[in-house]
Amino acid sequence: MDFFNQDLTSLHADLVAKKISAAELAKATFENMSKTDAKVDAFLGLNEDAALKTAAAIDAKGINADNLLAGIPVGVKDNIVTKDLTTTAASKMLENFVPVYNATVVDKMNQNDLVIVGKTNMDEFAMGGSTENSAFKVTKNPWDVSRVPGGSSGGSAAAVASGQVPVAFGSDTGGSIRQPASFNGIVGMKPTYGRVSRWGLIAFGSSLDQIGPMTRTVKDNAAALNLIAGNDVNDGTSSKREVPDFTAGLTGDIKGMKIALPKEYMDDGIDPKVREIITAAVKQFEDLGATVEEVSLPHSKLGVSAYYIIASSEASSNLQRFDGIRYGFRAQDVKNLEDVYVRSRSEGFGDEVKRRIMLGTFALSAGYYDAYFRKAGQVRTLIINDFNKVFEDYDLIIGPTAPTPAFKIGDEISDPVTMYMNDVLTIPVNLAGLPGMSIPAGFADGMPVGLQLIGKSFDESTIYKAGYAFEQATDFHQATPDLGGAN
Repeated sequence: MDFFNQDLTSLHADLVAKKISAAELAKATFENMSKTDAKVDAFLGLNEDAALKTAAAIDAKGINADNLLAGIPVGVKDNIVTKDLTTTAASKMLENFVPVYNATVVDKMNQNDLVIVGKTNMDEFAMGGSTENSAFKVTKNPWDVSRVPGGSSGGSAAAVASGQVPVAFGSDTGGSIRQPASFNGIVGMKPTYGRVSRWGLIAFGSSLDQIGPMTRTVKDNAAALNLIAGNDVNDGTSSKREVPDFTAGLTGDIKGMKIALPKEYMDDGIDPKVREIITAAVKQFEDLGATVEEVSLPHSKLGVSAYYIIASSEASSNLQRFDGIRYGFRAQDVKNLEDVYVRSRSEGFGDEVKRRIMLGTFALSAGYYDAYFRKAGQVRTLIINDFNKVFEDYDLIIGPTAPTPAFKIGDEISDPVTMYMNDVLTIPVNLAGLPGMSIPAGFADGMPVGLQLIGKSFDESTIYKAGYAFEQATDFHQATPDLGGAN
């Protein structure tokens, strides 16, 4: 059982018709995972016993014909807490941490009869763009196992792209759902900030983090977002706006839609082959009846600099709780309290996490707050204003998701600045709190290339509508990797 030739609609139909039971589906999923994940390393931990019991209980009460995801196996990024299931954030600091509660999105999965099969690998505390910063393993790209799957949600992306699960959930702070979706040739949605509860998401950058779904098709993605979206009393930043049915507008008709193409998203920093693919995608949208015009987002080039000050400052604050006292890793043979703090954090955190904590602490320190953190906040406002101005006249913004296809494992891990620039096209979306989605748009040298669609605040529906129309007119989403790298 791989999920290359079935989507949620066909799986649901088989479950409702009892051609397969939820228990049989779960068992077949684990059998495939035992072979496939040895090549990909998408999962940090499996939930086999509990998942099989859950699936049997779903069968006993019967599949809800109105719930497209009932009985469906899913993967969950390992920074989303799961009660009684180890949650590590891919860090030695939380290597043996077993939460006593569920994240709100996990409660919603359980209430809607999803079957959580395991926790997916990631960059430690979601800090990275290649999933090489995990303390436990390096996830490989199913299209070429010598290449990275992107990050930080690389495990979730690779799990879907390799056919191990039809849906996985990740988190996106600066592109961590969309960039790996691009690298793996799948669909990844970063919803509007506040659309999905962050309760139970291990915090990195609290004003930027957002949980979202990763799937093989646009319709499956919309159905998954339906399930996890909505207000939560436990999260003061979650929106009380009514959640529409995101699958309702998937007609394939986008005639009259106005789409903006920022010239900054197609400059010399973009791989020429990626630029060629995006140019072809623009032509496809025009053939479908949309109008695509060039615009400018002049402050987008400052996004990376502003982001790494804001995100690192928030991380410096959020990660103070990991001190070796209450839970998590604690250094041995310490001499005093200061030794507990210093050695626990020095030994428990990886290099990238320590790098960002130090950067953030510096930016927030006396004498530097105004020069760095406050100025980054002002740049953030300029970026928001740029988006607002464009959205006065356009329905969507289009462009590449990442400047290049997936790079080789080891190529950029020793060069943080180069690694950071992989998110140059996705970061402004998080700074502005907007929704953004990556969809498959073609291949460069055998590796997937993603197209990013950016929408107005709380207008995921228009993104899905446009993405679905493009998907129906192309066949990129139907391509599957030949595990082993012969693509």
